[in-house]
Amino acid sequence: MVGGAAVVVVLALVSLFVGVSDLSVADILRGDLSARDAQTLLVSRVPRTVSILLAGSAMAVVGLVMQLLVRNKFVEPSTAGTTESAGLGLLVVTLLAPAMPLAGKMGVAAVFALAGTMLFLTILRRIQLRSVVVVPLVGMMLAGVIGALSTFLAYRNDLLHTLSSWMTGDFSGVVRGRYEMLWIVAGCAVVAYLAANRFTVAGLGEEFTTNLGLNYRRVLALGLGIVAVTSAVVVVVVGGLPFLGLVVPNIVSLAMGDYLRRSLPWVALLGAAFVLVCDIIGRLVIHPAEIPIGIVVGVVGAGLFLYLLLRRPSGAR
Repeated sequence: MVGGAAVVVVLALVSLFVGVSDLSVADILRGDLSARDAQTLLVSRVPRTVSILLAGSAMAVVGLVMQLLVRNKFVEPSTAGTTESAGLGLLVVTLLAPAMPLAGKMGVAAVFALAGTMLFLTILRRIQLRSVVVVPLVGMMLAGVIGALSTFLAYRNDLLHTLSSWMTGDFSGVVRGRYEMLWIVAGCAVVAYLAANRFTVAGLGEEFTTNLGLNYRRVLALGLGIVAVTSAVVVVVVGGLPFLGLVVPNIVSLAMGDYLRRSLPWVALLGAAFVLVCDIIGRLVIHPAEIPIGIVVGVVGAGLFLYLLLRRPSGAR
């Protein structure tokens, strides 16, 4: 764990010095920064790096929680319609109450995200044969329907560009004063860790959970609430980060199993490291321009997702 944390710290330090404006490590160590460089560091680079750490770790954590509750390794907010539902909620509140404070818009997005996730679970309960692959396909079809509805509303109200910016993760606009709501997802991750044992038991099924004396519906409501709030906050502040909550928990589970209390810190660390690496790549590939983080995460995450789908157990024929 110490080694993993050290890797994340190194990546975070690299992130601070990647960008159009050149910052000197020597000047920072000597405390000899110009006013412009100090403003770049404190107003832009540090908030951006902190937001990457918070969003990356939190989305990975809620992906693991969602997989346990749904009992499927190929489910996460972007493959269950949760992210798209949050975007739809943000679009609706923008159309109906554009002057609403950001916190209010986030609350509406969270309600829509929760409703979309509940709709996904309702559809799953009505499917008799649920293979490992069918469940995420159902979620992706639901996400497609919700995304089509959002696109139609945005087209009719000349908000297509705005909707695209919401659903494509991008940290380039993160500055001091515009990222602080992401600390909410840190609180959600802490709650998920404190309730880790309950989520682990709930992942064994409603009957088993009830036999152990736990209220399955309350545990499910808590988990879905964490997923909805985290997804909504991340969409509102930085946009969508597809496949992050799917790939990272699966990689950790392959090495450590499904015991949430033990694997959760590793999922958070790997999620933060994954997003840091993707963000650095996005800033370097076409430097001085920048590829939005949502595109880089989507390409890398989709490739890993396909690998996990096609992967055969050792010795399988």
